[in-house]
Amino acid sequence: MFGGSTSVSHTPNHNPNKDIEVPSCPDDSISKISFSPNANYLLASSWDNSVRCWEVADTGPVAKAQIAHSAPVLSCCWHADGTKAFTAGCDNTAKIWDLASNQTMDVAAHESPIRSVNWVQGKSYSCLMTGSWDKTLKFWDTRAPTPSLVLQLPERCYCVDVQYPMAVVGTANRGLVVYQLENQPSEYKKIDSPLKYQHRCISIFTDKNQQPTGFALGSIEGRVAIHYMQTTNPGKDNFTFKCHRSAPPSQPNQAQEIYAVNDIAFHHQHGTLSTVGSDGRFSFWDKDARMKLKTSEAMEQPIVSCGFNYDGQIFGYAVSYDWSKGHENYFSQKKNYIFLRKAEDDLRPKKKK
Repeated sequence: MFGGSTSVSHTPNHNPNKDIEVPSCPDDSISKISFSPNANYLLASSWDNSVRCWEVADTGPVAKAQIAHSAPVLSCCWHADGTKAFTAGCDNTAKIWDLASNQTMDVAAHESPIRSVNWVQGKSYSCLMTGSWDKTLKFWDTRAPTPSLVLQLPERCYCVDVQYPMAVVGTANRGLVVYQLENQPSEYKKIDSPLKYQHRCISIFTDKNQQPTGFALGSIEGRVAIHYMQTTNPGKDNFTFKCHRSAPPSQPNQAQEIYAVNDIAFHHQHGTLSTVGSDGRFSFWDKDARMKLKTSEAMEQPIVSCGFNYDGQIFGYAVSYDWSKGHENYFSQKKNYIFLRKAEDDLRPKKKK
């Protein structure tokens, strides 16, 4: 039965939370993991130019397929039907990957590396959305060689999330732009960043009807902002909280270690969220109650990406170097890992007293 501890053995402390280890992980830093929207399959893109796919079976994860780009891959996502995936990165191209035939085809291009790739599944249309360091956001009919729409960004694209009919893009210089995706995508509004440091990740949250209502934004300074798009009391409803920091120092002249928030994911059913950071920990939070639900034991390396599977039963997280301390602190001999754990109990909101 899925959920037992892994039997694979590496260094003594490589799996302090005793979670399921995914086999055949990339040889270089992992940029993103992504679960299929309708089945237990998992993608991971990597700086080793690869994108890999695993089936998460009841007996454990099994490596199924792998493709390569000609440069590091920065992003991956799924088509809504779960039969195809999209990958993009530093070769300035995005590919569509048919999992059944294991064939790929270039479907998008930019003048600089593509930082994000997202599938937009609308009511009347669907398309691929790519965000790049060339300061553009492009929308593609994957059957056509040129984009159907190009929108200029104020700066390089750093982080993106899409939940139809809304997209949010975080850019360099702490830019924050919200787009509406109904009919023809267009800029909805620019938002002054609630955070003082560089944006690292963004995740849209929804209401009980799965309609997007706001987003969580993480920065390199161990802090997350919760921002509602429509609220009568923004001063009360919007807030920030500290996370991924060492314990407060016991002496006045000691410094507290502050780590980057590398990724944020919301649980589809419960509305609670996970954050992962450069401190090698994952934490679960209830934003409505404004409380922490759980913090993990620390891994030997940062946690760089996380997510929940389609039915919310599995939480996945990737462990590898995140470049937060520069290339001089990268050690190629350190192994990279992806772990899976049962998520349901940890993510339930606490009952109100």
